[in-house]
Amino acid sequence: MNYNSFENTGLIKVLKFLKIHNTEYLSGQDLSDVLRISRVAVWKHIKKIQALGYTVESKQKEGYKLTKNSELLLPWEIISGLETKVLGQQAYYFDSIDSTQSQALKIANESKKEGTIIISEKQTGGRGRSGRKWISPKGGIWFSIILHPKFDISNTTLFPIASSLALSYAIEKTCNVSTELKWPNDLTIKGKKLAGMLVDATFESNRIENLILGVGINFNVNIKEIEKELKKTPNYYGVSSLNEQKNRNKPVELIQSFLSELEKVYEELNNNQTKKIIVEWTKRSSTIGKKIEVNTNDGKIKGEAIKIDYDGGLIIKSKSKTNKIIAGDIIHLSK
Repeated sequence: MNYNSFENTGLIKVLKFLKIHNTEYLSGQDLSDVLRISRVAVWKHIKKIQALGYTVESKQKEGYKLTKNSELLLPWEIISGLETKVLGQQAYYFDSIDSTQSQALKIANESKKEGTIIISEKQTGGRGRSGRKWISPKGGIWFSIILHPKFDISNTTLFPIASSLALSYAIEKTCNVSTELKWPNDLTIKGKKLAGMLVDATFESNRIENLILGVGINFNVNIKEIEKELKKTPNYYGVSSLNEQKNRNKPVELIQSFLSELEKVYEELNNNQTKKIIVEWTKRSSTIGKKIEVNTNDGKIKGEAIKIDYDGGLIIKSKSKTNKIIAGDIIHLSK
């Protein structure tokens, strides 16, 4: 099952009309006359709307009334009330998909529309950084965003850091939950992973052609089930979920807030305003100032994380030597 935000299907027409008139009952005949579809078609659309999680009451001789919205991340729900100029204004929704990142890459090659978002209730082949498996059951928020940046290639490594900062802002604003940022692009609560970012980019003639940001958030997932699958994987450091924090917000509110915050930092990157991003990220970082260990192609490096550089690289001081790490998995050794 999949939907998008730009097709005005019969189901969408019926749903829009129910939303506009949600204080009254609408007869099947009224809906049929206004929308110029048969009463049987109206009934079928109502059933589909209910299957999508909306509560539609029906009374004999009175008709139908919408009494509760769906909590699914449906494209028209995301766009409704979205305060961005570009990001998220076109959306695709899947109930299940192998990977939103793979789907986004296909769409990006066919369309140059900026800010398109691809969302799925679950992923069967979700992936994290370095080709790792990303466990993506129902209850989480799994999506990818297609971008065509104006910023220089050198800012590509800073982009996931800026994106994790935007998500931290959004979670704080919508869920009233504070998160920490673990280099390079993870969000944690009490040292356990809550969310992560993945970036795929294609380049042409020394410029960025497509940049696909993948985001995974443990919104309302069964932590024990995820831990069973991940416990023995390298660099595993625990799993957290927003439902543990007594979160009562709807996932659509979090996505809308994130898109707004992301648009701001994206614009800052396009205008090369990187210093502000680095300063704000550092304030929320759980990595800076800690003793860490990182695996590199040249072996393991241990030392203290001093700061992140202008391009998002991590500066590590070990004894009298300073190293800069652009990519890698780090382990926090102590405070």
